[in-house]
Amino acid sequence: MTNDSQTIIDGFKFNWEIKKGVFQFEGQEAVLFWISTAMKSFFDTIEEISGEEASNLVFETAGFRQGLVVGEYFEKMKDLSVEDAAKAITTTYASAGWGKIEIKELNYQTKTLSAYLKDTWEHKINVAQGKDKGGSFLPAHFAGIFTGLFGTNIWYETTQHQLDGNEFSIIEYFPSEINISSNIHELARKKESEQIKYLERLVEEKTGELQGLVKKLSSPIIPVLEGIVVVPMIGTYELDRAEDLIINTLNNLPAHKANYLILDLTGLDQEISDHTASLIEKIGAASSLIGTKTILVGITTELSIAISRSTINFSQFECFQSLQHGIHFALSQMGRKII
Repeated sequence: MTNDSQTIIDGFKFNWEIKKGVFQFEGQEAVLFWISTAMKSFFDTIEEISGEEASNLVFETAGFRQGLVVGEYFEKMKDLSVEDAAKAITTTYASAGWGKIEIKELNYQTKTLSAYLKDTWEHKINVAQGKDKGGSFLPAHFAGIFTGLFGTNIWYETTQHQLDGNEFSIIEYFPSEINISSNIHELARKKESEQIKYLERLVEEKTGELQGLVKKLSSPIIPVLEGIVVVPMIGTYELDRAEDLIINTLNNLPAHKANYLILDLTGLDQEISDHTASLIEKIGAASSLIGTKTILVGITTELSIAISRSTINFSQFECFQSLQHGIHFALSQMGRKII
């Protein structure tokens, strides 16, 4: 056994230079891989990292670009017709273990053809992977080849898969505006759209959580002493927030057996609106219906001026400057005091 050898099979040359670690096919350096193990592992890894949709585009793009190089090379050989080039390519591929590939119904005028693929290396990998759908590398590869041979963009449609139990996979080729660049951009736009939708859902969820938190914090009811609860009013009350405040307050007063409800207005906006003034009046009126008296505290000079300008009558409420004063008043009304 020699370290260097050359073999000619059906007119194709195979050379080995063992000491240099070189294998040549038709004078070009090549490599050999086991299909159902090493190549399968390679495909599995790409799919695992990229995901099925993106990896399919990777194989399709790589196949097309490799085919384009082959097609452009043979197109420069002016002594070969497209039919002869197609036959030479498929024969060369068969000798390299790519499988049985036949080109049929080739029409140079319409730039159309059909390819019949049987037992290709890609099919064998798909079988080893347990796939139920054929791959895109070889179909796109021949689209690249004939794009180079025809000098116009060719795309494909697989009409029959060998994986479905058929003798051949059949791929139809035709001129088209579809190309790998448009497919890459389409996938990028799709991924971008999916990411935007994901972020929108995330924002919606977080906004809902925040609104729930604000809802809880914006209408707290604080029992400070037996029979006395405090509800701080903060900021501005639009319709929904005002309704939450009324419902939460009225639902909790009986549970706390409240005789006095102290509304702390310290945190209200100084420019009190008619809507907010009406809200205070509604809370007081509703509380009185269940036997709870309302006291207003935290009224600053600016707030008192704003209240006096409103159309609501606040004379029904006991009003104090500070929360401490309001609590002492409520206690005194119940015949109690802080010692």
